[in-house]
Amino acid sequence: MPHGDFPGIHTELHVVQFSAAERVRGLRVLVGNTPLLVIEFTVDGGEARRLYAKAENLNMTGSIKDRMALHILQRGLESGQLAPGGMIVEATSGNTGISFCALGRALGHPVTIFMPDWMSAERIALIRSFGATIRLVSKDEGGFLGSIRLAEEFAAATPGAFLPRQFANEENSDAHFRTTGPEIWSQLQADRIVPDAFVAGVGTGGTIMGAGRFLRSRNEAIRLHPVEPANSPTLSTGHKVGKHRIQGISDEFIPAIVHLEELDRVLAVDDGDAILMAQKLAGDLGLGVGISSGANLLAAMQVQDELGEGAVVVTVFPDSNKKYLSTDLLRDEPVLPDHRSPHIELLGFRAMNRVCGVCFDPADPASAPAGYYSIARA
Repeated sequence: MPHGDFPGIHTELHVVQFSAAERVRGLRVLVGNTPLLVIEFTVDGGEARRLYAKAENLNMTGSIKDRMALHILQRGLESGQLAPGGMIVEATSGNTGISFCALGRALGHPVTIFMPDWMSAERIALIRSFGATIRLVSKDEGGFLGSIRLAEEFAAATPGAFLPRQFANEENSDAHFRTTGPEIWSQLQADRIVPDAFVAGVGTGGTIMGAGRFLRSRNEAIRLHPVEPANSPTLSTGHKVGKHRIQGISDEFIPAIVHLEELDRVLAVDDGDAILMAQKLAGDLGLGVGISSGANLLAAMQVQDELGEGAVVVTVFPDSNKKYLSTDLLRDEPVLPDHRSPHIELLGFRAMNRVCGVCFDPADPASAPAGYYSIARA
């Protein structure tokens, strides 16, 4: 109806109820299709070298886990396992929980998270800020494995609960097979570049398994290297050992979706060295990324040392530094004799364009950007 004081101005509120499919389609625009960064550096003043890293800190919640969370939720909705308004229940070391909380709430679902109580204060606060219920699990209660057990027990006792099971759900890897891998390949192909190796830290293992499988389907010779903390080599030993500060990787066990027989040698990076490199990325290049990003870059340098300084090695920067403001990332880190970061000079970076081919679902033409099909078929 017209406003009394302003004829011609109508004040009716037209409420539009978006369907679940429409909401997923809208969220897809905010998740994935990140720039590929070209990082230039020298080692001990030598010749300039290049490595490539996906800027996953630019996802909706600031981490690569948005890709997996959105894909699993979409599959749950399509299959009917996730009913409208159903409770989402998950165990997490932080980033995945944040992703499920934000995306779950955007899709209209309550969320309950089980998480070890030693994760950063920022992770805990962010989960709560998205309206989720969080249950912190102590070491005495089983730590990370205890979080998984408690999440499964809670879901079993909650009618209509949806349990993503990120560590055992192959849809996790499939998310990266469908998005991260194709993006990397397309971005490099734009410059007629073929990747020689892909390197990624292992939390759930979805990134290295899914993106790795896609890249190997395009280049059989590519090397795929998982990364773990040297301080807590779970992948190498098969069980929890030691402790480390690279939150998000090496979560006390080898996830079911990690198939080491499909991968090349596990690379180890000291957590202090990873912190130093993440600090360099922020302080020297203005790239505000997390500790695992520093670990991945150092591991990529190891592979390039072996393959040759001109080898094309790709990795990911999994998240931003905003979730580590209360951790050692923002403190002075002692330099140890075997740390490599002090020998590295970061010269600069450029961002390779996002790609159109993976910013929509080919099976869902309505998800394409306006005008895409008319342009592509002209």
